[in-house]
Amino acid sequence: MTQATILITGATGNVGTQLVKKLAAAEVPFKAIVRNGDNSTYLKSLPLAEIIQADLADAEAVSETLQGVDKAFLLTNSSEQAEALQLNFVTAAQAAGVQHIVKLSQFAAAEQSPVRFLRYHARVENKIKELGMAYTFLRPNLYMQGLLAFADYIKKDGQFYAAVGGAAISAVDVRDIAAVAACALTTAGHENKIYDITGGEALTHGQMADILTKVLGKPVKFIDVSPEQMEGAVRAAGFPEWQVGGLIEDYAHYARNEAVIVSQAVPEVTGQAAISFEQFVQDYKAMFI
Repeated sequence: MTQATILITGATGNVGTQLVKKLAAAEVPFKAIVRNGDNSTYLKSLPLAEIIQADLADAEAVSETLQGVDKAFLLTNSSEQAEALQLNFVTAAQAAGVQHIVKLSQFAAAEQSPVRFLRYHARVENKIKELGMAYTFLRPNLYMQGLLAFADYIKKDGQFYAAVGGAAISAVDVRDIAAVAACALTTAGHENKIYDITGGEALTHGQMADILTKVLGKPVKFIDVSPEQMEGAVRAAGFPEWQVGGLIEDYAHYARNEAVIVSQAVPEVTGQAAISFEQFVQDYKAMFI
């Protein structure tokens, strides 16, 4: 059987880097489309990776890159243009004869959602279905690695913050998201499937603080803040307005206990248990102390 030609977008980001590591470890050849200026040193070191420098906003370059591709992994940077870039990509993919798109979406994606990010992911999912290509939609919950944004606060003050109250969230490690993506791209049976990707348990931010305390060997406290306080903080940190609004909507969704479901997608697809929050902290310990 001829090996499928795989194209990876977003190969230098959080999930993309881990996905590339999985494919490299399995000796799977792939193409990766990266923007000029993206840090692709690791990619360049991989003998089976073909690196194509192009911007997803460049329709002609995207169309050219998609020629001869059988399967594509779709992930774009968080930006105001993300939806338009993804819609253009899937339209070009269908025209180029791509058979299967594995799209990184988001847990609870729905066109009727009050959360703008969940609406945009759903619109792209629906466009892929409408175009008639095989699809696998990966819908991960909150990334454990998102906590790394608070690493300095945890290191210096022993505290981290969010407008989430006591809601439990089945946060997931990006390495597990990448493992599911690698299976969807390289093995059969994932066509026209939607995978909710979560960790193996739902934890409150307070419980996360307890685990941080235990693993780091120093007190770590979670401080619940109001949405207004969180909005002010992310705006002061220099986030653009579209992202400020989106993050506040995301956290309101978490606070409503809408991200508490624990899915079995990771063990069912990969054959491995999901990485626990405690293991995540252990693995990234050096960044928190």
